[in-house]
Amino acid sequence: MSEPSTRRPDRIRAIGLLSGGLDSTLAARVLLEQGLEVIGLHYSTGFCMNDHRRAMARPEEDPKRMRNEGLRAGADLGIPIEVLDAGEAYLKMVLNPKHGYGAKANPCIDCRIFMIHGAAGYMREHGGHFVFTGEVLGQRPMSQHMQALRLIEKECGIEGYLLRPLSAKHLPPTLPEQLGWVDREKLLGISGRSRKEQMAWSTTWGISDYPQPAGGCCYLADENFARRFHDKRLHTEPEQIRREEMILLKVGRHFRLSPRVKIIVARDQCENQFLSRFDLPGWRFEALDCGSPLTVVEGEPDEDLKILIASITARYSDRRHEPLVEVAARKDGVEERHLVPPVADQVLDRFRL
Repeated sequence: MSEPSTRRPDRIRAIGLLSGGLDSTLAARVLLEQGLEVIGLHYSTGFCMNDHRRAMARPEEDPKRMRNEGLRAGADLGIPIEVLDAGEAYLKMVLNPKHGYGAKANPCIDCRIFMIHGAAGYMREHGGHFVFTGEVLGQRPMSQHMQALRLIEKECGIEGYLLRPLSAKHLPPTLPEQLGWVDREKLLGISGRSRKEQMAWSTTWGISDYPQPAGGCCYLADENFARRFHDKRLHTEPEQIRREEMILLKVGRHFRLSPRVKIIVARDQCENQFLSRFDLPGWRFEALDCGSPLTVVEGEPDEDLKILIASITARYSDRRHEPLVEVAARKDGVEERHLVPPVADQVLDRFRL
């Protein structure tokens, strides 16, 4: 960063990460209360649950669970929002995080560095004066303790220009505070995992429409997704994993049949349609003459595994109670048919991810 001017600009422009959750919304509101111009950045990472629900378009889904919370929060606050595609660079980071994973598949420190680094670039390009986030000291054990907050700021190359308005009074003054761009006395001193203070401020400012933190929106912090994610990393070289393979981890029932073969079995018609949109190179199995899941295969199964895949497909078809079910396997214009009994549930448990 170049040395800042000591003269106060006519209009201070703050660039912030806005997920749409309560903390980032409050952080933006704190700065709006001081008369600053606020621009929100919302990253599309490919791991947002709401984005996936919107892609699935289930008719029974609550519309609130399909909306883009960053855009919604920006509209509520009356500020512009830029939606940024995190792209392949984000996937590369997720697969090889410098600072490791949390309890699931969440590379929280690397994720913050990635996003704040991007926000710093946006700030420089668009005439911003500093970057802010909704981070709260002590709220998250991996990424929001004092050492992690300092590490994130240093690795982003934005030392002195990263403001955390909700916990500012527990942190050293930033350059925007020292230069008088921001009134430190009007910033907050929230810390810890309790959200009582945030809830109180939300009431004060009439902020009521926001996602509940317990639900979360990131697949990387979801236990089921994380199990499939780490299985993928175990059996595939990280540099060979494609973005669409991460999308497929969100869909269907997953079974690891061998080190080189895994299958995904759709759970309903919406997932059948979703999987059908992907141009996947492997075999596809469907039970004939009945309602059937689409089963997609990763890897090349031998004849024994084809019989097992057909049996699993039969198990989830409408003919699951019949002694024998005919299942078609198709690949590259070739079709094979297998007459098989539906697999027993106790067998399935050996392979389920």
